[in-house]
Amino acid sequence: MTVIVTEKVDSRESTTGKSATVDLKYLVTGTADDLAAKAELASTAPAYYDGLVRQSRHIEPIGDPTVSLAWEGTVRYGVSEPPPETGESSFSFDTGGGTQHITQSISTEHKYAASGQTAPDFKGAIGVTRDSVEGVDIALPVYNFSETHYFANSAVTDTYKALLFHKTGMYNNDSFKGFSPGEVLFLGASGSKRGADDWEITFRFAASQNRDDITVGDIGPISKKGWEYLWVRYEDAEDTSAKALIKKPVAAYVEKVYYGTDFTSLGIGN
Repeated sequence: MTVIVTEKVDSRESTTGKSATVDLKYLVTGTADDLAAKAELASTAPAYYDGLVRQSRHIEPIGDPTVSLAWEGTVRYGVSEPPPETGESSFSFDTGGGTQHITQSISTEHKYAASGQTAPDFKGAIGVTRDSVEGVDIALPVYNFSETHYFANSAVTDTYKALLFHKTGMYNNDSFKGFSPGEVLFLGASGSKRGADDWEITFRFAASQNRDDITVGDIGPISKKGWEYLWVRYEDAEDTSAKALIKKPVAAYVEKVYYGTDFTSLGIGN
């Protein structure tokens, strides 16, 4: 049976303006197969109408869908955004951050003890037990951002791809995107080729603030770059006021756990 697509009399409902749309409505007859109905609708409805591009197709059966030989089809047309051109870029960010396990608080705000006793002073150590300092997981302020850039095909060589690989997991040695040296970690890049002319590459970064005002118990101020790691050594000590054995921070260490690098060669500006 021949599938016939006919435009309906109530077709061409439209909206003008910045988000202009037009709906062309059709009657599809001659098949009970929804896939055949959609295929014939797609081949009949024009790709463009009144300067708008075809965006979606919708069909629904008229009557019982198990035996129906008729379908009502709607094809929507709307404004088409041109794809980004080579050399253009886009940006996104979030401040969702991450988590970090810490063993020291910023400060101990309150201490409480049973009647007649004194709460030991652990100098900000969190979750102190007889044998260890357990600590706690907290939300870590991290600024995550990404940039998508469109590179000419000639720029994305095997050497450039290897450069992106080698710089992944490194922090900035120089100022970058408004951040101080040591604050931005390159999380890597993902790319895909658009036809034969250019590449779309998304670069991902995370920023963590440099600090020079950290205090651990009686130790400090301590300076730490954003992506350096701070840890604390504890020793047993006696709190004579509380007559208790405590874990006291006696040393703090700032460790370099990532290598630094120059981000200029990424080719996305400073």
